[in-house]
Formats: sequence, structure tokens, C-alpha cells
Amino acid sequence: MSIELFRQGRHLCLMFSDLHEEEGGEAVQSNQFLLVHGDSGAILDPGGNLAYNELYLGLNQHLAPSKLAAILASHADPDIIASLDRWMTSTSTAKVYISRVWERFVPHFCKPGKTVGRIHGLPDAGGRLRLGEGANEFELLALPAHFMHAEGNFQFYDPISKILFSGDLGASMGAGLNPAKPVSSLREHIRHMEGFHRRYMVSNKVLRLWAAMVRDLEISMIVPQHGVPLTGKAVREFIDWVEGLACGIDLMGPDNYRVPD
Repeated sequence: MSIELFRQGRHLCLMFSDLHEEEGGEAVQSNQFLLVHGDSGAILDPGGNLAYNELYLGLNQHLAPSKLAAILASHADPDIIASLDRWMTSTSTAKVYISRVWERFVPHFCKPGKTVGRIHGLPDAGGRLRLGEGANEFELLALPAHFMHAEGNFQFYDPISKILFSGDLGASMGAGLNPAKPVSSLREHIRHMEGFHRRYMVSNKVLRLWAAMVRDLEISMIVPQHGVPLTGKAVREFIDWVEGLACGIDLMGPDNYRVPD
């Protein structure tokens, strides 16, 4: 049911990748993540209602829902956070961390009053998030990833596992992809990524800025919200590839903005 990305001592990172299959493939494939540190933890990009039941059961195998410290959302798309109303009910104290751009939109996913005092809007610069308490405290970095693809967008870096949870950046799609088998060489994998990145990333400028930010960060694995994780030499190959990728508004011209015949 879950894919173990990292385990060391009291620290565990899990990925759930096929929680949408009950709908017969109509929904886009998406990954959800659970980080456990001792008796505390966080969910990253919890997904929509299709993902809720299995992710909740997976959480219960490793952590009491009452111990969940945080729900982290890279942005506010339905496949990221549409299940929030149910999480606000099943976890009584967990706070939601999301860009300030979206903090006043998030309550629209929930019943009135459910989110009062529980949404933490992240500033554009991101920051170091101290989650949990006492011996169960752990840190995640919220890294700016704006316009890749959302206006307010964050990636989350775990300094213990050295995993970068990259949201839509690094996503791959297509038949035959197995999220349980990370890609260690990018050459044959680009065909699963190129179309998505050219459409969903806003411009090469933001990709260059992102590449400069993360190039010196120690990253063992890039784990996107769709598709297959990148590991080994594929991490640096991906950074180099997107740094030179024309995408989004770079590709737009007059033919893309015409009144239909």
C-alpha cells in the first residue's frame, strides 16, 4: 500500500502512489506523502477524496491521527488538497501550511469553521518549519517554487532524508511508469516529462532561478507529486535539463490567442 522512501532510527518517509485506481483511471495519478518522526509527523500534499481512505489507514499504521503535527500543501489544486475537510475532522490539532496566496481560498474546501486558527500562511520566501514538540520535533524547509506551476507554490525539503518533495516539478506521466522504481538516469525518462513541463511550468526564467537555488543543496531524491522519483545521477541531470527548458509563456505567440473561427 505504501512505498518506503527512507527509514533511519525514528524518522520515516512514505509515499502512497495508487490511491486513485478505484476510479478506473479517470483521475490523474498522484502521490501523497507521510513523514513520521518519533511520535509526531506530517502529511505532504494529502490529495483529494479519492486518496483519503487509504492514506488515513496508512497513517494509522504508523501514527495516531491526534499526533499529526502538520498538513503541508505545495499549492491549492484539487489533487493536492481537496480532501482537507476530512483531514480537519479526523486530526483535531494539525495545522495546514500553504502559501499566503492560497490561505483564504483553502477554507472553501471545508465546512464553515473547520479551518479557524489552523491555517498557517507561508510567506513568499518560505522558511524553516519546526514541527512537533520536544523529542518529537523535526524540521522541514519550505522552498520557494512559485509559478512551477502555481502562483503561490512551495517545495518541501527534509534535511534528514535529504529528499526534496517537489510538487509538480519533476512530474512524469505515461503507461508503464512505476513509482516504486525510482529513475536513476534521465535520458529515457524525459519523454514522460517533457510535454507536462512545457505546458505546466510558466517560464524558463523561473526554472533557471530554481536551478540556481537547489544546485548546491544536498539532494538524495527528488520526489514529485505525479509519477516516479528521481535518484542518483538523475537528480543533477534533471536540474540541468529544466534549467535550459523553454516552457509556458516562452512558447506562446499570436496563434495561441486568436478568436476561434
